[in-house]
Amino acid sequence: MDLLRLSLRQLQIFVAVAQSGSTSAASDAIALSQSATSAAVNELERMLSLQLFDRAGRRLLLNDNGRALLPRALRMLEDASDIERMARNADQQLQSLRIGASTTLGNHVLPALLARLFGSSPATAPHWQSSVAIGNTEDICAQVADFALDIGLVEGHCHHPQLLARPWLHDELVLVAAPSGAQGLDPSGPTSLEQLQNAVWLLREAGSGTRETGDAAILPQLHSYRRVIELGSSEAIQRAATAGLGIACLSRWVVQDFLREGRLVELITPLPAIQRQCFCVLRRGKQVTAALERLLGELGLGGVKPDAPHAGGCCRPLADAHPRELGARSELGI
Repeated sequence: MDLLRLSLRQLQIFVAVAQSGSTSAASDAIALSQSATSAAVNELERMLSLQLFDRAGRRLLLNDNGRALLPRALRMLEDASDIERMARNADQQLQSLRIGASTTLGNHVLPALLARLFGSSPATAPHWQSSVAIGNTEDICAQVADFALDIGLVEGHCHHPQLLARPWLHDELVLVAAPSGAQGLDPSGPTSLEQLQNAVWLLREAGSGTRETGDAAILPQLHSYRRVIELGSSEAIQRAATAGLGIACLSRWVVQDFLREGRLVELITPLPAIQRQCFCVLRRGKQVTAALERLLGELGLGGVKPDAPHAGGCCRPLADAHPRELGARSELGI
């Protein structure tokens, strides 16, 4: 990268002289003495090794070099002004916030959160372009650790030493199947462990928070899955279960509409209830901008500092969760 010697202040002085036609008139507009303005013009010409003005007495008239430089200088000064306006305008900062979410949260929780966070800003801003990354928990955590995302909302535990995770929402996983049954299973009555062991299981891929939580609760009881079909999204699993292909273990957020419509039924099993904690994940040492602080406030996590030390590794225990955090689910209307 070339070492830049040109400053925005020099361009500002050049533009003022070009537009006013003299150093004396320009000095009033840019709050400099006439001698300092004249010296700045001379220094700019010396540094560029270009004469920018024709001198006619006290008048300074742009020559062909100056006319070539003027539109470029104006663009640079306008871009600099845009940067300063962005720094003062939280709404402009919001569209540059890089948010990541694991699949279930991204599809079923994040839309309502973004509506609250952005408000009417996208509709009223002259220009608006923002993006949200959705992937499995492992992918989102990796991107936050690499500073590719400013914040991650995930369903699984983070295991990266450079990440700080704070408990956010609670979720429940439920076992569901088609009302007509799956591979001989009768969902109208209790389902035994033997039936679960013999069933076809519709599972997310490794690295998914849903898969990690489900495995931790189910495998100690069943010891293994005998028949498995892996699919890369909860929506694909839900539709496969609806088609009678097997049993699914999914978030209640995912299946609540299908359960209400009768397209799926919740199985009664001897397995314990499967609860999980969702986390907000930040990179340690991450600078909390005004926009990021605003998002953390919407999550009920205002005041979280990514560089703050915390005992017990990257995630604090559920018992340490603040009541505001545990109540965020109801505040979001989910």
